[in-house]
Amino acid sequence: MLRGLMNLLSLCWKPFGHATENLSSVGVIGTTCGGKDTKDSLLWFYDYGKYASGEFSMAVVQANQVLEDQSQIESGPFGTFVGIYDGHGGPDAARYVCDNLFRRFQDEQRGVVTRETILNAFRQTEEGFTAVVSDLWNTRPQIATVGTCCLVGVIHEQTLYIASLGDSRAVLGKKVGNTGEIAAIQLSTEHNANLEDIRQELRDMHPNDPQIVVQRHGVWRVKGIIQVSRSIGDVYMKHAQYNNERINAKFRLPEPINKPILTAEPTIIAHPLHQNDSFLIFASDGLWEHLTNEKAVEIVHNHPRAGSAKRLMKAALQEAARKREMRYSDLRKIDKKVRRHFHDDISVIVLFFNHDLISTSNVLLDQPLSVRSALDH
Repeated sequence: MLRGLMNLLSLCWKPFGHATENLSSVGVIGTTCGGKDTKDSLLWFYDYGKYASGEFSMAVVQANQVLEDQSQIESGPFGTFVGIYDGHGGPDAARYVCDNLFRRFQDEQRGVVTRETILNAFRQTEEGFTAVVSDLWNTRPQIATVGTCCLVGVIHEQTLYIASLGDSRAVLGKKVGNTGEIAAIQLSTEHNANLEDIRQELRDMHPNDPQIVVQRHGVWRVKGIIQVSRSIGDVYMKHAQYNNERINAKFRLPEPINKPILTAEPTIIAHPLHQNDSFLIFASDGLWEHLTNEKAVEIVHNHPRAGSAKRLMKAALQEAARKREMRYSDLRKIDKKVRRHFHDDISVIVLFFNHDLISTSNVLLDQPLSVRSALDH
């Protein structure tokens, strides 16, 4: 019987590639496992599974030629770690962070989670990727222009920590008293130059640079190049030795770098979990381009938990199709790379909270859960 269960789990998880090192530890509920959407060859999902403090749902859709988003959920007696890594300029930085950030966090944690624990994990991951760029500089100089936004959630005991770099977003679905209504509360901070407070932050940090933010084609960008002010990678905007003729001209800055233009220090908040906190949506910017916080929370709240992430994904794709005055059924037929003209790569993880488990520090799993999105679809 055990062998049969393990075989079932292995079949369920094949679409996620190198998703977990310990497939036998994964709990599957019901009859829906991970797989491709039969009508959209670029949409993958895991409808419903267990993590240490409740249940989760996960989905990924690819738009780029190579999937630049990465995502993961790691859960066990230590708590739960969720990561969404929205890469830009290529997949290298997002893949590196998915391979290393949680491991750095584990090394730092040692049974205690603090703001410093998370900061140190980010700092070490940034240093590690910078070292990779240095090693590859002679053979692959363009890796200096690759970066990734990072959104991390950590549940430890009865506290939720949210750490963010860039513009991925974590939105809480919170019950409003006993009314049956649900409120959408954004917990993450976004670092996008299209936000006035971020532009002002950049101006304050670079008072002698009138070109620190430039509007191009109606979009504000840092140095006229990149929209986010914080990331892991993008070392050409942090270290002067990588800003030279070896990188593509569109990334090259005409003036020398005297101090880092971008930073890899995340904004971190600590949120004590409350009985009215129902679920949490983590998603890369590709989802939020098409869905408001309120719409996303409404979709999750008004439907069964199973398939929540895939349902959000499809709602975003339907809206992307509507904006281009085309049918969703036609959008689903468009291949990767061309699909990027209609929407970005999108990653979604929905966590549902079981407060009985959270308050007593019990866990649903006998062994740790480790789930990662595929390298490419």
